[in-house]
Amino acid sequence: MGRLLNLIDSPADLRKMRLADLPMLAQEIREEILSTVSQTGGHLASSLGVVELTLVLHYVFDTPDDRLIWDVGHQTYAHKLITGRRKNFHTLRQCGGICGFPRREESPYDAFGTGHSSTSISAALGMVQARCLKGESRKVIAVIGDGSMTAGLAFEGLNQAGAMDKDLTVILNDNEHSISPNVGALSSYLNRLLTGQFATRFRDEIKGFLKNLPGIGDAALKWAKYAEESLKGFFLPGLLFEELGFKYVGPLPGHKIEALVENFRNIKKLHGPILVHVITTKGKGYPPAEKDPVTFHGVGPFHPESGEILQPEGESLSYTQVFGQTMVKLARENPRLVGITAAMPQGTGLEIFATEFPDRFFDVGIAEQHGITFAAGLAAEGFIPVVAVYSTFMQRAYDQILHDVCLQKLPVVLAMDRGGIVGSDGPTHHGLFDFSYLRHIPHLIVMAPKDENELQHMLKAAVNCGQPVSLRYPRGNGWSGHLDAELKELPIGKAEVLERGGDVVILAIGSTVRPALEAALRLEKLGVKATVVNARFVKPLDEELICSLTSGIQKVITVEENALQGGFGSAVLELLERTGIHSVQVKRLGIPDTFVEHGPQDFLRQKYGIDAQGIYRAVKTFF
Repeated sequence: MGRLLNLIDSPADLRKMRLADLPMLAQEIREEILSTVSQTGGHLASSLGVVELTLVLHYVFDTPDDRLIWDVGHQTYAHKLITGRRKNFHTLRQCGGICGFPRREESPYDAFGTGHSSTSISAALGMVQARCLKGESRKVIAVIGDGSMTAGLAFEGLNQAGAMDKDLTVILNDNEHSISPNVGALSSYLNRLLTGQFATRFRDEIKGFLKNLPGIGDAALKWAKYAEESLKGFFLPGLLFEELGFKYVGPLPGHKIEALVENFRNIKKLHGPILVHVITTKGKGYPPAEKDPVTFHGVGPFHPESGEILQPEGESLSYTQVFGQTMVKLARENPRLVGITAAMPQGTGLEIFATEFPDRFFDVGIAEQHGITFAAGLAAEGFIPVVAVYSTFMQRAYDQILHDVCLQKLPVVLAMDRGGIVGSDGPTHHGLFDFSYLRHIPHLIVMAPKDENELQHMLKAAVNCGQPVSLRYPRGNGWSGHLDAELKELPIGKAEVLERGGDVVILAIGSTVRPALEAALRLEKLGVKATVVNARFVKPLDEELICSLTSGIQKVITVEENALQGGFGSAVLELLERTGIHSVQVKRLGIPDTFVEHGPQDFLRQKYGIDAQGIYRAVKTFF
């Protein structure tokens, strides 16, 4: 007998299957996800946890006409497998292959592109309103994880949705808790009753009857609602959502297909905003991922039999590890130093800080805006907060950085992990805009180290300078392989000349310094001698050094792993214009006006000309 999965090219094929066959199909999907992600890397645990839920949603609802929006989207591997991408699933997150997140250009079943959390409810509500304006009748379903519910945006969407009182189904995928068999069975039974047409109609009729009782109607209705909530609240945590205007259904057992199908068939017939609480197990079906869902949330290639993650040999520590170790060193010296992150203590390297200094570590959840203003409050009271967040996620907190930190000149350090090209997660995760969206903010220092050794010294300088600072460093391992035992403060706004030559100046920042040095070595073989500068600071620039070099050398290359518009190269051009140095030829290398696709970091750097060969080619055009 062939695999059931091979028969599924669309949800229409899925709906032809017997309900009894879906558990076997779920098992095959898990095997396919495990086999592929062990080779390509990816978001394993999240996708394994929603296999049954994915099948049931496509089985019950008429996708793609019914709109299905996945929050964050890192849990959509099963969704991709049954929506026409099964044959290309082996290309997951590979250059030219299918994206690891929902992407509208990729499939009509990807109703909304996602990659950052907590957007699904707002997007779904917009689609609901569009449906009403067009006079259509489709269902709109948003699937949001319990972690994403910590963001204010999710509650903003819930708040409006409850007030609008229009048909919208929000599924809360809760994978942090499990239900005991008794409670799970009882909850499932209660909700089958509560979502059935007869029970719903009967409840509405009773409410109408009570409300019309002369003199006591409102009081009787209030009592009835209280009694109903008392019964449900004894078993179910739904009061909050019902107060927001939603009918609450759940918790439902997220891996019992038959119960899910029965409940969602009932839910499909209901009207108004509905919140369905589904309990799932992150990493379901793969013991290593169930045991350690954090590690297997986003994982590189691994041995599927053992779960052992494949580690490159002979490489130095990652920038993230160096950051975490340095934070611990600095915290031992300075009791005013605190660490903050947004649901990523492990991803940002702060877990070792949290272990040693639990009272000075704060995980605010997926709430970057709150995290920055929370840090500002700490800073206003004399502490030095270091907020470690990926560059792409810090975008969510722009106003708080400007208004709450920089306007008040509070000493908050923004540790911008994953600055630059991040690789296979693609355009939603590349950190290619922070130089541009931060350097124009008054009082903010913007810096980036050339290697992991310089990172630790920069962090010390950032912590001790008494100003708002953005410290940006890339994803992956460092390249120097050496860490000084003693930390030293780097002078703010001072660059470093690494090579001297009289033919061309290469001004490089952060991760582009190493390829600039490699390019200089190749150029020397052509008789072209380059001055290579590790700029260190996007703001303040080392104006004295840059002006002195460009007054004598008329050819300048700037290199950055950031958008060209408004970035480091733009800052250099502005400096030259302001100081009246007009005779210099300047070429800026960086990311053009585009969203960079997913693919290996080295490949993408080569494609956009910010590797050693790209710098070498750019310099050659001068001669």
